[in-house]
Amino acid sequence: MARNNRSKNLIDPKLLDQFKYEIADELGLSNKINTQGWANMTTREVGQIGGRIGGNMVKIMIRNAQKMMAENSNL
Repeated sequence: MARNNRSKNLIDPKLLDQFKYEIADELGLSNKINTQGWANMTTREVGQIGGRIGGNMVKIMIRNAQKMMAENSNL
């Protein structure tokens, strides 16, 4: 059975790329990405970046949903 991934429509790909590079920089991996590229990153390194993005994206999505709900309740 195929998974229905609705979140693809909610996240701007440019924003996601920005998050990836910011987190990679925090982890000290940005130099390796710039010199060797994403294809030469280890699974562990990419997993560290992806794990942090997942947590941050959920927080941002919740904040945006709360903001939208507050704006709609004022109508």
